[in-house]
Amino acid sequence: MPNAMPVLIGLVIAYGLIRRVPLYDAFVRGAKQGLGVAVDVLPFLVAMLPVIALMEASGAMAFLVRFLGPVLTALGIPAETLPLMLLRPLSGSASLAMLERTLTLVGPDSYAGRVASTLMGSSETIFYTAALYLGAAGVRRSRHAIPAAILAWLAGSIAAGWVCRIF
Repeated sequence: MPNAMPVLIGLVIAYGLIRRVPLYDAFVRGAKQGLGVAVDVLPFLVAMLPVIALMEASGAMAFLVRFLGPVLTALGIPAETLPLMLLRPLSGSASLAMLERTLTLVGPDSYAGRVASTLMGSSETIFYTAALYLGAAGVRRSRHAIPAAILAWLAGSIAAGWVCRIF
């Protein structure tokens, strides 16, 4: 099967030419916006990675894994995915770095690697997303939004383990 990316890029370029969009200017504008997003996200990544490293160096993460490991295993979630599972609701970029670390440690084709990858795709950065959307909508009290999002995160985490076990 041929790669779809060249076809998709060709379609975007053709559509832009038909609509008479200045393609290069639009590309540069998009690149500037992407760079702005990267600059906005960098402080969160810089803050979260040392915190996780400190938790690991102090033994706190190992304690959590040891303490919660049996519960996670009973739910079908490998204990190796706990750091990613805990970090995912807080920071998307830091959890992406944690996913890379997890896959390096356990391998992408291992059960834990598959669960970690599925977990990454089945959950969201709850607190960032809630702050962004609730703030944009002018909501002052989130009421049930955060507890419902945390419940959905937990359900997605458990489902990630079950789905990977089934398939």
